[in-house]
Amino acid sequence: MNRLSLFGLLGLVIRRDLLLAMRRRADVLTTLVFFVMVASLFPLGVGPEPEMLRKMASGVVWVAALLASMLSLPRMFSADYLDGTLEQMLLAPQSLTALVLGKIVAHWMLSGLPLVLIAPVLGLQFDMSAQALGMLVLALLLGTPILSMIGAVGAALTLGLRGGGVLVSLLVLPLCIPVLIFGAGAVEAVTSGMSAVSNLSLLGAFMLFALVFTPFVAAQALRISME
Repeated sequence: MNRLSLFGLLGLVIRRDLLLAMRRRADVLTTLVFFVMVASLFPLGVGPEPEMLRKMASGVVWVAALLASMLSLPRMFSADYLDGTLEQMLLAPQSLTALVLGKIVAHWMLSGLPLVLIAPVLGLQFDMSAQALGMLVLALLLGTPILSMIGAVGAALTLGLRGGGVLVSLLVLPLCIPVLIFGAGAVEAVTSGMSAVSNLSLLGAFMLFALVFTPFVAAQALRISME
């Protein structure tokens, strides 16, 4: 498969998943509404103390983003599994790894990117500075794709199982803890006047590592689940 055909295949898969998601807008909005609700309830619960809100801001937003991303993971392959499309993908001559990568990108665009875009608005509730808000967006841009890539492996392993949504969370959450730690740590470093380069570098390394391995691992997990 040459480079043009690979990118063309990715584009077709991404476009297809985005078009299908627009027919089920409620599923997309559920993730965003959950993220907004979780992040908004913390300031109401702990009180209006600005110093306390600034200290907990990065952790709260990242935890809310992680939990929100868990909601959409079971749907990554389930619709294609139920209507038989996934079986046709397995039989297609095109690379299953490339097809899975396209679905991961589409999943991030539908569940991760909206969280990144709305995060600065939520950060204002915590009295975050402009510099901290910028770092929050950058950290989420690096971290949320990792959540989708790791989640794809969990979703593939639990495909078709009863209670698969709970199993996905149990599998994926422990693997996402480093992303949570370094993502929140980058924002906390900026808030404390320190450099966030080390945290961002680790997030970037995690993203590259996940980009190389998770599409292939998820593709093999799909083959096992479909047998």
